[in-house]
Amino acid sequence: MNISPWQAVVYGLVQGLTEFLPVSSTAHLRLVQAWMNKDVPQAGFTAFTAVIQLGTMVAVLLYFWRELIHVAVAWLRGLVDPKVRNTLEYKLGWYLILATIPVGVFGLIFSHQIETGARNLWVIAVALIVMALVLGLAERIGKRDRGEEEISTKDAITVGAAQALALIPGVSRSGATITAGLFRGLDRVTAARFSFLLSVPAVVLSGLFEARKIGEKGAPGMGVTVVATVISFAVGLASIAWLIKYVSKHSTFIFIGYRIILGVVLIGLLAGGVVSAT
Repeated sequence: MNISPWQAVVYGLVQGLTEFLPVSSTAHLRLVQAWMNKDVPQAGFTAFTAVIQLGTMVAVLLYFWRELIHVAVAWLRGLVDPKVRNTLEYKLGWYLILATIPVGVFGLIFSHQIETGARNLWVIAVALIVMALVLGLAERIGKRDRGEEEISTKDAITVGAAQALALIPGVSRSGATITAGLFRGLDRVTAARFSFLLSVPAVVLSGLFEARKIGEKGAPGMGVTVVATVISFAVGLASIAWLIKYVSKHSTFIFIGYRIILGVVLIGLLAGGVVSAT
């Protein structure tokens, strides 16, 4: 896979900037590929992007390490100690497991489609716009009056199902899960934090599953993959902190507008033959 070191830096920057914002990192990486590496085999590129996501996952682990440890310890203790089962941390452990099941199941079932046809730029353009409208609706009708202590099993099921929709490039994993959280009445910060925590098992499993392809014919080399992953970690860490601070005071309409503009521009480029859909 012919990716140069400077191109790896670009991919790492894009991954880190867009993974946690509700704008779809997969869509942006695919657009960068269409610009810089359009001759790269799609399966190899899918493996490359899945692995560099591990950098942003390390950023989540570092940012939320205390909360994740508390959740893990409480969940393990709760398996044998009934007294722990009423704590928020124990419940969050089960919620994260429950919400990860849909994306794991559908990811395995539709892995071939995800690696090939689903990354068509027409699909991405439409998904960018449609998801923007859905997020806008969630902002309008969501009550946003429930915090982390009030997350329920229904919330986990709903957000988990929404995360599975993010297998469609252009939807955005964070966009889908934050949208679902808003529809369920969670406040923006809680919806964002739960989205970040939920990303850990899903993306780690995806990255490890795809990592087996690194070094194969048509797949990226280990060197450029490491470069992109390190960059995505550093930028992703800053993105998490920025987004949590931003949504504590603002709505997500800036991202909604951006998605619509990007989707419309991409449709124009595709219709005019400036870029190829595949």
